[in-house]
Amino acid sequence: MAEESEHTAAGESLLDKIADKLHGHDSSSSSDSDSDKKESSSIKDKVFRLFGREKPVHSVLGGGKPADVLLWRNKKISASVLAVATAIWIFFELLEYHLLTLVCHILILLLAVLFLWSNAHTFIHKAPPRIPVVHLPEEPFLQFASALTLQINRGFAALRAIGSGRDLKTFLIVIIGTWIISIVGSWVNFLTLFYIVFVSLHTVPVLYDKYEDKIDPLAEKALIELKKQYAVFDEKVLSKIPKGPLKGKKLA
Repeated sequence: MAEESEHTAAGESLLDKIADKLHGHDSSSSSDSDSDKKESSSIKDKVFRLFGREKPVHSVLGGGKPADVLLWRNKKISASVLAVATAIWIFFELLEYHLLTLVCHILILLLAVLFLWSNAHTFIHKAPPRIPVVHLPEEPFLQFASALTLQINRGFAALRAIGSGRDLKTFLIVIIGTWIISIVGSWVNFLTLFYIVFVSLHTVPVLYDKYEDKIDPLAEKALIELKKQYAVFDEKVLSKIPKGPLKGKKLA
């Protein structure tokens, strides 16, 4: 009986070892498959995005309420902002009303109503108007001026870097962009140009956010083609231009 129990115990231990080996093999294969899935998912995640962005469009626009307005997360507010901008453009551009004239007419009407109401309240048996005391805080204006100064200084630094002649590519991009803006400015006035930019900010981001999976592949193809054309232009033209400041020759 003792020998039979020893044999059964040995058989059970042998079966346990085989089961452990099989389980270890299954776990290793499952871990391998999981790692393969992770690698494949990471490869799929590396999709070309316009301007090399890695964040959603909402985060790129700064997040918060301004991004919600630009992406039409609250359709009533976005439509109201766009309607007000359109009304201002129609009022000043199509109806040819001037800003200074409008401000003066509003002030005349407002002051006349308040003055007449303040003097005629005893006759119409109504309480006199309560004119609020308007006091603007200094802190928001100081913050705005500080941020504006910082951006202006950055712009001057960028212009200095471009004018130093070290980066020919950036120089050509800025020159071509400025030339295009000057052409557009000759077609329309500043108010119309501002309105076009405003409408574009309220339409282009939301369309891109909705159809980014279709736009990004087309943008990738266009970028590849532009790189090819730039390589040809660089080889034939830009590479022949001397880089850096030229040394002045001594006159005899």
